[in-house]
Parts: sequence; C-alpha cells; structure tokens
Amino acid sequence: MLTRAARSRRTPLAALIASGLAALLTLGLAAAVAPAAGRADPPDVICPPGQNTCEVWDDDPGSGGDPGGGGPGDGGGGGDGGGATCQRDGEVVPCYDEVLGWFHNGDGCYYKLIEPQPEGTPDGFDWYLVTCRSGGIGWQRMELLDAPPPGFGTPPDPAELARRALASIDLLPPRVAVAPRRHIGAGLVGLPVWMWASTAGSGQPRHYFGPQQAAASDRGLTVSIAAEVTRVRWDMGNGTKVTCSGAGTAYESDSPLAGKRSPDCGYHSGYPEPGNYQIQATTHWTVSWSGGGESGSFEVTRTSGTVTIEIDELQVVTQ
Repeated sequence: MLTRAARSRRTPLAALIASGLAALLTLGLAAAVAPAAGRADPPDVICPPGQNTCEVWDDDPGSGGDPGGGGPGDGGGGGDGGGATCQRDGEVVPCYDEVLGWFHNGDGCYYKLIEPQPEGTPDGFDWYLVTCRSGGIGWQRMELLDAPPPGFGTPPDPAELARRALASIDLLPPRVAVAPRRHIGAGLVGLPVWMWASTAGSGQPRHYFGPQQAAASDRGLTVSIAAEVTRVRWDMGNGTKVTCSGAGTAYESDSPLAGKRSPDCGYHSGYPEPGNYQIQATTHWTVSWSGGGESGSFEVTRTSGTVTIEIDELQVVTQ
C-alpha cells in the first residue's frame, strides 16, 4: 500500500464536486477522456509501416522482399523485461496520464488522487477522481477508497522506455550489392562471390549501420539507448548462410583484389551448381539501454530485398 500524501488543507466535498461538474460542462468531457495514443512496441516490431522501406542497391535490384524482423531473444542480451500493458476495449492506452492519473485494468478507468482531500474525509480513506470511457462516451465520478486501486503509482518500466526510444529513430534495411553482377556477366561455379552493403548516396548512413542514440522519459525517469549494426547475415539463395562482421568491401574491377576473395565478406567457395540465385541480407542491430539504475540490450533486424546472381558452368577446355 502506498503512503498517502500529507493533507495541507481540506475543501468541502460539495464544493469540490460542484466545481468539478462545472469544469466538465465548460471544457467538455470528451477532451478530458480523449483516447490516448497507444505506445509503440519496439524491439518486437519489424520495419515500422509507413516509416521504412526495404531497399536494394544494385544494377539489377530484383524484388522487394521482407521489410525485416527480429526482437528480444534473437541473440541479444537482457532487457526483455516487458513492462505492464494497459488496455481498454482492446486498445493499448498509457498506464499513466498527467491529467487523468493511473489506469486500472480491472475497470478500464483512470484514478487520480484528489489533493488536497475534501473536508470530512474519514481517516484511512482517500477520495479519487475516476475517469472512465466506453464506446466513445466518457464520464467521471468521485470514489472513496481505503487503499489505492491496482496499478496506482506503478513506476515506469525502463525496458518499456527503451522500446519507446527505439520507436523514435529509423533503422533502415541494408542497401546491398554483389559481384559478379548479372548485367555485366554471369559468375562461374566454384568461383568466389563478393557481397557488400553500401550507404553511398543515401545521405543518412547512420540509419543503415549506426551508431544512433535516442532517449525517452516518463515521470522523471529517462532511459537512453544506443543502436548499432553488429553483424550482417547473407542468405545466398541456395540454403547457405554467410555471416559478416561488417558491411563488406565493394568490388572494383581495377583493384588489386579483383579476381580474388573478398577480404571481409564473401561466399568464398562459390556456388556448387549453376543457376539463378536470389541473395538477401539482414542487418542485426544491437540496442543497448540504460536508465533508472538498470541496463540491458536486445537485438533488432532489418532485411533487404533480393538481388539476383547468375552462375554458369565452368567450361573445361581440352586439347
């Protein structure tokens, strides 16, 4: 049970009710109980709809592809604390509102402790202003309770604030390219393939690989996050997966490395069979957070569209 605030003075209950009703009639109850915006739920979300698009950066970009995915538990550290969720009529609402007070999941109403307490309040009891809404209709009442309602005074959850901070920044899918490129010529069975992700010309490289920082605050608690790509996983289209620690190196035909293996990101053994293969890359972001004396991390992924690579048989010339 929470400690009640000291009562500096008392107001007649009838006067308080009258003033409250007058305020409702003047301002309109609809404004007081307007539906609050639901909280975003990062890191369980994929590329936010209307915010990010999956991009392919190559001479033959192919199809669009999955916008991404991932969330806590996909290889990240702690931080999947999962704050309390408040819902009313199936809609997620803030658990705390500065005007309405604390939300009670049991009846779908907000409770705000009246301060100062009305004159004549019995010892051991407190008056609360209760704000409810259902089917678009809102109403208020005063209720005398001997203990705070469930959920009243619950502090903000740092992990939930970290997710809110994550929702405020863009983590964009990788812009990918491969060599050999189909428009130049087919690759050959058994020869190395280069893969890389580029931010050239994007104008916002940190949105593709980081680092990015953000923060979110609630009721005096601030949680800060830092997000950065820690690895890139390539799906080569034939069941083979290649993991690279970074973005890779762009292939240049006039480079001393031309014709050799990529120094940092490649399918070194090459394809064992001829064919057309759809290649896709997924960036794995590590999001670290701290605040309120706690810290943790979780992982979020973003997935590119597909790039097509053509592989032909290696011809053997005999004399």
